[in-house]
Amino acid sequence: MKKFVLGAAMAVMMSTAAHAETIGVSMALFDDNFLTVLRNGMSDYAKTLNGVELQIEDAQNDVAKQQSQIQNFIAAGVDAIIVNPVDTDATAAMSKIAADAGVPLVYVNREPVNVDTLPEKQAFVASNEQESGTLETQEICKLLGGKGKAVVMMGELSNQAARMRTKDVHDVLATEQCKGIEIVEEQTANWSRTQGADLVTNWLSAGLEFDAVISNNDEMAIGAIQALKAAGRSMDSVVIGGVDATQDALAAMAAGDLDVTVFQNAAGQGQGSVDAALKLAKGEPVEKKVYIPFELVTKENLDKYQAKN
Repeated sequence: MKKFVLGAAMAVMMSTAAHAETIGVSMALFDDNFLTVLRNGMSDYAKTLNGVELQIEDAQNDVAKQQSQIQNFIAAGVDAIIVNPVDTDATAAMSKIAADAGVPLVYVNREPVNVDTLPEKQAFVASNEQESGTLETQEICKLLGGKGKAVVMMGELSNQAARMRTKDVHDVLATEQCKGIEIVEEQTANWSRTQGADLVTNWLSAGLEFDAVISNNDEMAIGAIQALKAAGRSMDSVVIGGVDATQDALAAMAAGDLDVTVFQNAAGQGQGSVDAALKLAKGEPVEKKVYIPFELVTKENLDKYQAKN
């Protein structure tokens, strides 16, 4: 009887071990508010799953480091890999490394350049960037009454999201109802609050006049707010928009400084990427593109999103 019980216990332990899954995660950068929410979303969700372990690494915005992390994950025998790309133009090489090793790979948040030709056992989980910049700019156009001067603050141009959101801005401002808005300056501030503040300070010092700041993300928008306040500009005289609906952005909106942002469900993307990685590791089918909708956030519906964050 003792032998039977011991054997049964061993079988259960072996079964549990067999179902344990290890996922290697390479994040582009830990020191980023939105990506921190994304990373925490993955980590918190994984803790609710039995036998799932995440090994999360910081690529520190270094493409070579990120590629090395992927190779190390493969050498360590992980069951799947999740990548938040440093440079979306470098993903074809990463896909090949994982495909050659037969390890499932999921890109999250930033769209890989090879998204339409991903190998088997690879997928992309994010939100459709065509929605983000479009929702933001349409609302800014509405607030301006379709007329005025705007500056555009772009994210890192190596990221598809920055390029797409900027294209969205131009597409909206080309429409009949918004064509009265002129873009008087457009530069990158690399998703950074500090660089955003510096950029707007430079524009103001040069005497540039504008009625709106259309930013690819909230961090740069907050930097713009800081620069405008430091210059003594009334926040009622300028419309400020961003993307992501981070906690800091919602606080800025509650204070009356930020006018528009777009909720990007970072935690939802994190959960979706873990689900996709686990399914691929088990040989289950997954859509090549899994999109989680963006949602417009204004002062009128702010309470709803403060509750979410």
